[in-house]
Amino acid sequence: MNNDDEFYDAVTGLDSDESYEGASEASFKDAGVYDVTPRSNGSTSPENGIRKRRTTLPAPMFSRNNFSVWGILKKCIGLELSKITMPIVFNEPLSFLQRITEYMEHTYLINKACLLSDSIERMQAVAAFAVSAVASQWDRTGKPFNPLLGETYELTREDQGYRLISEQVSHHPPVSAFHAESLVGDFVFHGSIYPKLKFWGKSVEAEPKGTITLELLKHGEVYTWTNPFCCVHNVILGKLWIEQYGTVEILNHSTGDKCVLNFKPCGMFGKELHRVEGYIQDKSKKKLCVIYGKWTECMWSVDPQTYESNKKAEKKADSKKQKSPAQGCRNVGGFLPNQLLGGYRYGVCGSFCFHSLFFIV
Repeated sequence: MNNDDEFYDAVTGLDSDESYEGASEASFKDAGVYDVTPRSNGSTSPENGIRKRRTTLPAPMFSRNNFSVWGILKKCIGLELSKITMPIVFNEPLSFLQRITEYMEHTYLINKACLLSDSIERMQAVAAFAVSAVASQWDRTGKPFNPLLGETYELTREDQGYRLISEQVSHHPPVSAFHAESLVGDFVFHGSIYPKLKFWGKSVEAEPKGTITLELLKHGEVYTWTNPFCCVHNVILGKLWIEQYGTVEILNHSTGDKCVLNFKPCGMFGKELHRVEGYIQDKSKKKLCVIYGKWTECMWSVDPQTYESNKKAEKKADSKKQKSPAQGCRNVGGFLPNQLLGGYRYGVCGSFCFHSLFFIV
């Protein structure tokens, strides 16, 4: 095996740094207070025929405050992290195959798309679902474990109406594939992910290569897209935080409609932090609606003319004099929701409000 084909998994200790000594023992003692009763397929024993899934992991996360990150990463600048031996404290107690299942957390958006008769409204729901796939990464600074070649993970969620299987199909480069389908035959969701990680001194950048595909079987439509870049900042000093940036293009291969979403970089003063802005166009490249919001909160849809007029008015208005709209609505990006396109929203609690948006968290 030559150097180009080498691949390293996480290790349990630090060879070049002694600052981690004493941290493991305390962490394992803390872990002892948690319930570690064996479970079947990650769920508790059925009670009265009802399966209860666990809500917390059986052990806490290790503390990262007692070792030097710089002692490990100072020789890794500009290199791909998949070829570097990393301490186990960098990892969260999940494998990458398990992390993939979090894509399905907002399956109700796919179910909603299956019920809509208009192709543009379906694209709006699919766009919200595509954005929601990265929402679980907010404040998730741990690295998932690298699965073994041929390792699989299966999940069935009767409550959300889908089943999923994921498999590690390549060791180097590390490639994970997944396939999910509706229990009632409404949709099929599949794809592969090849995360390329690079260290740039103060941050770690992840490029999630791979195509994601969603098929709405009832409408005979196929949508494809790729995920945006992900960057973890302050890996050496300061508080760790996550940023998503880049352009995501969602293409409806059946109608030719396209949704272009721009995950904006944070900027120097954090004005654009978490902000997503884009539009939906038909096959003749005519803009039909504008989509904007935050990937940590929700997505809004509005017609282009209304969006531009409110954008100009917002620049002239005094933000201090703007009053809050209806209770429970968010003033995203400085816009007053009651000035935008009327409609409805789907929130976590299922309540209604007469402003069009799609919640993702």
